[in-house]
Amino acid sequence: MRSTALALAFAFLSCSAAHASGIELAIHQGILEGAHEDTIAVFKDIPYAAAPVGALRWRAPQPAPGWQGKRDASAFGPVCPQNEHITIFTPKLPQSEDCLSLNVWTPDAKAGAKLPVMVWIYGGGFVNGGSSPSVYDGSQFAKRGVVFVSFNYRLGRFGFFGHPALTKESPDGPLGNYGYMDQIAALKWVERNIAAFGGDPHNVTIFGESAGGGSVLTLLTSPMAKGLFHKAVVESGGGRDLLMGQRYLSKAGPDGTPSAESVGVAFAKANGIEGTDAAALAALRKLPAEAVVAGLNMATMGTPTYGGPMIDGRVVVESPAKAYANGRGAKVPVMIGANSADIGFPRGRTIDEILAPFGADRDKARAAYDPSGSAQPIQLGIAIAADQMMVEPARYFAGVIAGLGQPAYEYRFSYVAESMRKQWPGAPHATEIPFVFDTVAARYTKDLADADRAIARAANEYWVNFAKTGNPNGKGLPNWPAYSPKTDELMDFSLAGPVAKPDPWKARLELIERLAEKR
Repeated sequence: MRSTALALAFAFLSCSAAHASGIELAIHQGILEGAHEDTIAVFKDIPYAAAPVGALRWRAPQPAPGWQGKRDASAFGPVCPQNEHITIFTPKLPQSEDCLSLNVWTPDAKAGAKLPVMVWIYGGGFVNGGSSPSVYDGSQFAKRGVVFVSFNYRLGRFGFFGHPALTKESPDGPLGNYGYMDQIAALKWVERNIAAFGGDPHNVTIFGESAGGGSVLTLLTSPMAKGLFHKAVVESGGGRDLLMGQRYLSKAGPDGTPSAESVGVAFAKANGIEGTDAAALAALRKLPAEAVVAGLNMATMGTPTYGGPMIDGRVVVESPAKAYANGRGAKVPVMIGANSADIGFPRGRTIDEILAPFGADRDKARAAYDPSGSAQPIQLGIAIAADQMMVEPARYFAGVIAGLGQPAYEYRFSYVAESMRKQWPGAPHATEIPFVFDTVAARYTKDLADADRAIARAANEYWVNFAKTGNPNGKGLPNWPAYSPKTDELMDFSLAGPVAKPDPWKARLELIERLAEKR
């Protein structure tokens, strides 16, 4: 492995876009050979941590290895083990436990350029996903003057797993949240290396959607992530509680949620592994990847079958709401929002069952959500559940950040691509992503309309402006006011384009807020 001193001594090497050999660049691990794509340079499959295999399975990420000579960085590496879940957000690449790599798109691969940096964290319920789908292509960010980074992190039981044998092996931790530890390791790699790609390590914005948005909230409130980023964007990631519920590493939750360790013991027993000693842990580490991911899909999120993220006391200490209430949240600008037909998990089969939790506010809730009185129970249930899980928590968190005197910007994404308007009454979960990335051509291909392209350009520009300055506003864009609970204004990415206005769902969200405060 090359020493840091030797790596830093390398002169920056490059060749023109016309040369087939691509572009070379030195980082602390060695020399990368990336590729020119149009007007930008792209480097893929860069290890940011050692392969978490063998004795490193269920361990905090270890330092990334170096290499001799040049490393081919022109193609994506394998994705982390997972069950196939076929969507446009699912990688179509080989799987391997040796998956802790990242990718960089840069418009100016010159050390010292000090361009803003954006680091993307994908969603997928912590059980699916990867950094390589075409909708996550970072080219448009780079073309607008940003160094864009994406990375893989461990998923499912590889990424979030507790067992008493692991606690005995590493009593001082950190334990359990290995996927979050990977995210922190990637940010540390960025801090150390991004200047070589022209990025400014002191101007890093993290952003993510769904599980990625929840991850951003975790990083905002994790002591282990302090100082590694300077702005944050949360897309449909909640905002009040931990996105996967309040599960603890070694004890049951206040509502009886089983500990991550007890879930891990049950998994071990199901695979014929008894005990909590070193022999049991060795047997767990020898299980094939297929056995570790068996039975995991979006439907198992947060269930006893798979616990997911947990409060471990080191990486995750408390919920986002409690962290900021206790003065322990990162003091950085935040942009946060959700979609107009976002995700939620309704409870109750009848109108009466669905409205029962509102108590004395039952009639107000019915009027707010179903003024015509014609909604079907499933429609009503989904709308209320989405508000509880995504929409109201985003509004709440924007208010918390603004109340602390930090810049906060709230959005609601209600734009629906022209080709989908007969099928979607609003913007479903995750459908803002191709617009934020300005990769709508990869999502809608031949059905792409001019209006789709226009909203994508605007969304991408707002996100880029925020990364550059902490304020999404810029020349040629409708003004996006900072959030204030007094004015309750947000930016609505609507069918008519971006429109700033007081929250049109104020009445119904205040009812959801009351429910949340009763818990």
